[in-house]
Amino acid sequence: MNLKLTVTARGQGLYDITSKVAEVVQSSGVTDGLVTLFIRHTSASLLIQENADPAVLRDLQSWLCRLVREDDPLYTHTQEGPDDMPAHIKSALTTVNLSIPLIEGRLALGTWQGIYLWEHRHNRGHREIVVTVME
Repeated sequence: MNLKLTVTARGQGLYDITSKVAEVVQSSGVTDGLVTLFIRHTSASLLIQENADPAVLRDLQSWLCRLVREDDPLYTHTQEGPDDMPAHIKSALTTVNLSIPLIEGRLALGTWQGIYLWEHRHNRGHREIVVTVME
C-alpha cells in the first residue's frame, strides 16, 4: 500500500516526522511488515536519529553546513540561489529513503530514535514523502 505524507518545512533544519509517519502507517491497517519512506525531492533528505537531546540535531545541522558551504566558487549550478547546489550535495551525502520494520502495528524504532525530514534549503515549503507499507 502506497500512501502520501506532506510535510511543511519552514527552512533549513531537521523536522521530526515520527508521529506523522506512525499515523499514516496506522491508517494502512497493516500490523506486521516493512515501512519504506521515500522523499520526492533532490534538496532534502530523510534520517533516523536521536530524538532525546535537541543538541544532536543542532550539531548535525552545523556540521553539514560547515562541510558543504554555500559560498563555494566551484558551483556552476547557481540559478536557483546560493543554497540550491549545496542542498543537492547535502541530499547526495545523506539519504532519500528509509526502511523500518513494523511489529504489532508499531514502528520498530529504538527508544531514542526518531524519523526526520532534513530540509537543506533556506526557504522551502511542502515536501512530499511516499510511505509504502508492506505485509
